[in-house]
Amino acid sequence: MSAEIDYYELLEVERTADDATIKSSYRKLAMRFHPDRNPGDAEAEAKFKAISQAYDCLKDPQKRAAYDRFGHAAFQNGGPGGGGGAGGGGFSDLGDIFETIFGSAFGGGGRQQARRGADLRYDMEISLEDAFNGKQAQIEIEVAAACDPCGGSGAEPGTGTRRCNLCGGHGQVRAQQGFFMVERTCPTCHGRGEVIEKPCRKCGGEGRVDQAQKLDVTIPPGVDTGTRLRMGGKGEAGPFGAPPGDLYIFVHVRRHPVFERDGTTLLTRVPITFTTAALGGEIELPGIDGERHTVPIPAGIQSGKQLRRRGAGMPVLQGRGRGDLVMEIMVETPTKLTARQKELLRELQETETGDECPQSKGFFDRLKEAWNDLTD
Repeated sequence: MSAEIDYYELLEVERTADDATIKSSYRKLAMRFHPDRNPGDAEAEAKFKAISQAYDCLKDPQKRAAYDRFGHAAFQNGGPGGGGGAGGGGFSDLGDIFETIFGSAFGGGGRQQARRGADLRYDMEISLEDAFNGKQAQIEIEVAAACDPCGGSGAEPGTGTRRCNLCGGHGQVRAQQGFFMVERTCPTCHGRGEVIEKPCRKCGGEGRVDQAQKLDVTIPPGVDTGTRLRMGGKGEAGPFGAPPGDLYIFVHVRRHPVFERDGTTLLTRVPITFTTAALGGEIELPGIDGERHTVPIPAGIQSGKQLRRRGAGMPVLQGRGRGDLVMEIMVETPTKLTARQKELLRELQETETGDECPQSKGFFDRLKEAWNDLTD
């Protein structure tokens, strides 16, 4: 397996893939090509090593940034552009690239603090009723959590760490490159200045293990599709006891069979009979709040007319008050009439003068005038 194959291609993901997608794809591929599942298969073993190398790079934000910019050259022959001189070798993170180019004045020198854990994303779908009332929910996510036996330190219980022999505890090593003396992150301790004497057997010295975690989530009233809720410290644990990242919950509100939403306004289309439209009356409409709203229909109402009920819409997120409920009237023409109903309608038709429907009368009057102008 060529080491020059694109890491994203190896993991079968797009270059824009998020951390969760990369992690999921890696696990599936690692399971498929693991040597234990493919005994004696050299090609599968090579594939397994290649995808492991790719994931080791892309799971680290700084390494991924370096790879996205410089490709494999970021970790070969002294960095981007190749031509590494004495003391050459790969860069451990993006900071090494700047240290090599600009020296320690641009962030080099001294120990590096362990990075906080990665932020995670969770997509939650809820109903419009849940968005109105709010909701208490429990979710389950798989997350890299701090290892219990070692407390996240990565060291086997009862053991500890010692000063790194290569960098003397400084976290940086110096190397001669051409006429320049440059500093880069120590490849042995990765900038920590210390190494683990005996790695923890459960986490392999990383200080983190993958495990399922159940979390209680509070959905406040008024959320809408695109609302983002942050749960601080519920992301992935940082390496070697570093602080955890955050969990971001993205809300998606399902389409409702009756109401359409526009911010805090609820819109619904209400069909009424043509007799109700002509004579007036009232209708009852159940609101999103579960209450029944009695709506008066004025006589002579037309299709498309909107009636508004103040304060019967969605609540304001993290605020006070509610939006409005807007009802758009649709006058329905009957399609099934009895003989008696048709007889009554004919009687009504015989008494019409045209003044009952001014819009129709006005239209045909204008049409008649236009026709006369054409024939004159």
